[in-house]
Amino acid sequence: MVQHFKIAFAAAMLSATCFAQPVKEHGQLSVKGTQLTDSHGKHVMLRGMSYGWSSFWPRFYNAGSVKWLKDDWNANIVRAAMGVEVGSEGKTYKENPEFAKKCVTDVVDGAIKEGIYVIIDWHSHNINLKEAKDFFNEMSKKYAQQPNVIYEVFNEPDEETWPQVKAYSEEIIKVIRANDPDNIILVGCPHWDQDINLPAEDPIKGYDNLMYTVHFYAATHKQELRDRTDDAIKKGLPIFISESAGMEATGDGPLNEAEWQRWIDWMENRGLSWITWSVSDKDETCSVLEKSASSTGNWKEKDLKKSGKKTREYLKSLNR
Repeated sequence: MVQHFKIAFAAAMLSATCFAQPVKEHGQLSVKGTQLTDSHGKHVMLRGMSYGWSSFWPRFYNAGSVKWLKDDWNANIVRAAMGVEVGSEGKTYKENPEFAKKCVTDVVDGAIKEGIYVIIDWHSHNINLKEAKDFFNEMSKKYAQQPNVIYEVFNEPDEETWPQVKAYSEEIIKVIRANDPDNIILVGCPHWDQDINLPAEDPIKGYDNLMYTVHFYAATHKQELRDRTDDAIKKGLPIFISESAGMEATGDGPLNEAEWQRWIDWMENRGLSWITWSVSDKDETCSVLEKSASSTGNWKEKDLKKSGKKTREYLKSLNR
């Protein structure tokens, strides 16, 4: 009887450990068809939080906040959004690359310690080819052996054409793959990750484990974007929702909770991974935290804005 108890207890502890450490459960990710799959060939969904621009809200870029998002919000992924050319003086990648890289690596190292996945996001709306190649060469050398890491090579192209975005992305992918042959790479598309029909018609070829990003803000983007994304999936394009939220695309205005729920249901129905924007304390709807929030987590109910409370509710109910 004692032996049976010990076996059952050990199994329960292993199960709890796997839940607490998603990377232990799922391991190396890959893309099979349009699906994100784990090391066992099973479909996996990642759901979590994006940090706000590192160049505006660096105070949240630390291991403590990563741990809190994993433990209290049930996030199995976080996104480090490194500000490239926009931000507070002296804190962008272009002005102060060492500061910007430390913000990113503090979050990445925290995610590795906590056993969750993490996106290294080149958070820019413009092409900065040389700087991006240098950055991703360094990051992919540093983290090539870590299955936790996902690379997002271009946050939101705005007015660039798909041929321009595609050519840029191919150059960055080449750099990453020279160091890291396996980890997932996310590729953006024109008009703030809305024109997913364009890569669906002309995808990047010759590389494995690529996914393409769509971003939505539920009070602005509705059924038309879902239909466009469905069409892209039908054409074989793997999709990752690397940024989303319930308000207007400006990041402000009231939450459209009914439309946000439609998006959640749609993503869940299709098995699409999704990230909510953002861990920051700006006076706007999409910043999930109040000014009272500690930099390192341990956030109380009073520290969360409405979008934060709702996102936490989604994560805790869906990431089980």
